[in-house]
Amino acid sequence: MQQRNIFITGGASGIGLGIAQHLGAMGHQLIIADIQLQAAEHACQQLAEQGISARAIALDVADAGQIAALTARLAPLKVDVLINNAGIQHVSRLEDFPAAKWQQLINVMLVGPALLTQAFLPAMREQNFGRIINVGSIHSLVASPFKSAYVAAKHGLLGFAKTMALELGEQNITINTLCPSYVKTPLVEQQIAAQARENQMSEADVVNKIMLEPMPKKAFIGIGELAGCAEFLLSDAARNICGQTLVLDGGWTAR
Repeated sequence: MQQRNIFITGGASGIGLGIAQHLGAMGHQLIIADIQLQAAEHACQQLAEQGISARAIALDVADAGQIAALTARLAPLKVDVLINNAGIQHVSRLEDFPAAKWQQLINVMLVGPALLTQAFLPAMREQNFGRIINVGSIHSLVASPFKSAYVAAKHGLLGFAKTMALELGEQNITINTLCPSYVKTPLVEQQIAAQARENQMSEADVVNKIMLEPMPKKAFIGIGELAGCAEFLLSDAARNICGQTLVLDGGWTAR
């Protein structure tokens, strides 16, 4: 596989870092973007210890101005692969959901990916190659209570990808969305605690009776599974997979 420049948002930990480790080990060049530069630099140090080349960059994906200036900051490097992974969560009944927090979740997980795609598309079109991978969620397909903003943003990614698939049909550029059920990341650990408070139940019951109950396989999705899917979407074998939703849900949506 040809070496590519891969830009990963939220790449300093969790799913983003796991995908970075997997793709970096294949020889790709990585740009690790995170809202906290120190966290991105620490991730790059970890990657360097594994012999992986990575560059750290501070980026707030909810800041349109930062995104507009991004290609100039990166020049002369051009991004071949964009992985929209950055995510946040807030668990609350809608009546108690702060308006600013609702807007923030939409900006981070829907508006940000759209603006980053917009920023990198001209170079992708010029070279007639690009891969855009959105990290969605089982909540791109189904809902859970107390997650109205998150569910709305993740559902929106699917419509965005389908629209872009139509706009990019004449070039070797694809956009697809990975939709895992729960992955054991720091973000999910926070969700477990928040759901326990909202539902007045133990964290163990949240895992077994809420998170894993709808899954026939009753298991968290491994980050390596997502990384392997990302690898496939970069390959020539996936050049005609575009606007699609790759669901890693242990059978959840088969019901």
